[in-house]
Amino acid sequence: MGIRVVARVRPQQKKELGEDAIVTTTNGGERSLVKIPNPKNESEAFSFQFSGVYDHTSTQQELFDHEIYPNIKHLFQGFDVTIFAYGSTGTGKTHTMRGGKSLADRGIIPRLLSGVFRRARKIMKDSEGATSVGISLSYYEIYNDKVFDLFEMQEKRSIAGLPLRDNGGKTVVVGLTERPCESLKEFERLYDEANNNRSTSATKLNPTSSRSHAILRLKLSVSTGDQVRTSTASAIDLAGSEDNRRTENGKERMVESASINKSLFTLAKCVEAIGQGQGRIPYRESKMTRILSLGQNNGFTMMILNLAPSRSYHLDTLSSLNFANRTKTIEVREVENEPVFKGCTRAVPSFAGLAIQRQPLRPLASTVYNASVEGANTTAKRADRPSKAFNVYSDKERLSNGANHTSQLAGTKQPSPKKRVLDPTGYSALRHVKRPALVNRCTPAMSKQAIEEMIERKVTNILAAKALDQPSIAPQTEISEEVQRRLDMLEKKVGENEDGRQQGLAFLLMAKQHVVRGEDASALRMYRLAKDFFPGNKRLEAKIEKLQWKMEKEKPEAERREGTPATSLASKGHKSPPDGDADTDVLENAGESNRNAKSDGDIYLKAKCAKRRPPQVKEDIGSLTPRSRHLLDIINTRDVVSIRKLKGVGAKKAESIIAALTVVGEGGEDPFRNIASLQELSMLKGVGSKTVENMRAGLL
Repeated sequence: MGIRVVARVRPQQKKELGEDAIVTTTNGGERSLVKIPNPKNESEAFSFQFSGVYDHTSTQQELFDHEIYPNIKHLFQGFDVTIFAYGSTGTGKTHTMRGGKSLADRGIIPRLLSGVFRRARKIMKDSEGATSVGISLSYYEIYNDKVFDLFEMQEKRSIAGLPLRDNGGKTVVVGLTERPCESLKEFERLYDEANNNRSTSATKLNPTSSRSHAILRLKLSVSTGDQVRTSTASAIDLAGSEDNRRTENGKERMVESASINKSLFTLAKCVEAIGQGQGRIPYRESKMTRILSLGQNNGFTMMILNLAPSRSYHLDTLSSLNFANRTKTIEVREVENEPVFKGCTRAVPSFAGLAIQRQPLRPLASTVYNASVEGANTTAKRADRPSKAFNVYSDKERLSNGANHTSQLAGTKQPSPKKRVLDPTGYSALRHVKRPALVNRCTPAMSKQAIEEMIERKVTNILAAKALDQPSIAPQTEISEEVQRRLDMLEKKVGENEDGRQQGLAFLLMAKQHVVRGEDASALRMYRLAKDFFPGNKRLEAKIEKLQWKMEKEKPEAERREGTPATSLASKGHKSPPDGDADTDVLENAGESNRNAKSDGDIYLKAKCAKRRPPQVKEDIGSLTPRSRHLLDIINTRDVVSIRKLKGVGAKKAESIIAALTVVGEGGEDPFRNIASLQELSMLKGVGSKTVENMRAGLL
């Protein structure tokens, strides 16, 4: 059976009297239709058929008598009932479910409780007290996708709300208050107090707009003798979807509106997935859909669609009608809840015959020996039974248990005549059979010495078999001392040549880098260091001569500047004499054995050749302050720990400074030459004028 969908159209409000009423209804049994014009073409009209249609002239009592009252009978028969109101904001959902204070304006929920109490009193009266009916209530809301108990004050609520859990295929709210209700007057008191805790606020379309989904859960328990049947009725007042452009909501109202629209959108996705027969229904994407569980709840489900007749609600009304049209196709199962029996006793089977008598029950974990001891003990000494109800056979006999068992057997009396006599010919005779000790079966038949001899014999046989399988090794001829000495010298020479070639290539690469920067002096020093590793290389010698000629040509110009640090011609824009690709040729000659290695030009000609001046330092050699001398002393110590303590110097930069000092020392006459000025310190690789100033400023 599908979900029963009932449409109700509210009357127009005072501010809507000037608008046209575009919704028309026809209530004729099977021909209950709602018609609405096509918003794109007024000459066309859409028709929607539902189980019942009620226009603006219908009353609360009429709706209850035709739609809600028949479900009270199903509720007492053990079926679950779910009733929920759906529609956009301002269409009368809360009025339909809760109603007003007057008797004629009472909504579905008060009328439902009134009908339940009347039927409960009638059942108890007709059964003359044999049947009792218990009613309890739970009332909670879903506000911003958080569950809050409405029977608790807002000051006592937790920020996270109440959690949801699955129990037997149903979703339950953990920690929800359940109040017993014995009369309609008590219900009205509890209901009014709880509604005061519900989240409501005024919007442009509705002055008392509900900002949350409210769920009232009625639990009905019918007890007849030892049988208890429980059923539940859920009345849900859903918050309406909102268009913030029309409601003109503020910041807080927009957050609430986003949460409401999200839950209703998830409900629409669930209905669409059920209609298409998809395997996954997104119930868990919203707490409201998880609690409602359309299509999964086994009971009677009814949807009351609330509509507004005015033209200003045209699109909202059409959207609600499409949703209701899809919802009515969902199939639900009306499954009756199983009764629960209270205080039932197990029936003991009786056996006929003289030879068969009922025996006392024994624990399943007891052994044969304990069963015999249990039968031998009297009823008066049952409290003194051993702490363990089992016995484990082991190789070593336990003295404590043996003593207890001996004392118990010694103090036994004659068994009661009510108990059966042990049959010596049957299975009970096996209880007194003494079990042989396990130690005898584990006694070794060989001595320790015999076992060791057997192991040694087996190991000898295995080693001999392996020796026979291995091929014979031919004796090696002895090498004379002269041949061995020549081999060692050749190996040493090859290793030195390999290390020297790698180090020479490194010097060539560093020289090319200095040339690109315009540092001719440093480049000349690197070329001279590389010459020792590539003797007789004519291209390298030609490169050194060109650099020397260039530096000699620039020397008079530097002397005319009266001590100002010389600026390379490359930094001024002067072009050096064309020398071809000398560095590349040198590298090619040096690395003929390794053709796949990248040349000097391949690596550094791709770098950004930014033309810059050599770093300038404020202090000269002759005007060193104590702070500058202290800095140079720290650098000349070549101690990594001391250099790392300088400002702006890390572990990698300290190691690069020491490596640069080592290269400078190897190029000069004194391998341990010290740095004498800040200008010379700034010329080191990886150290600039800014770094020198930072190191100097960091000294106290």
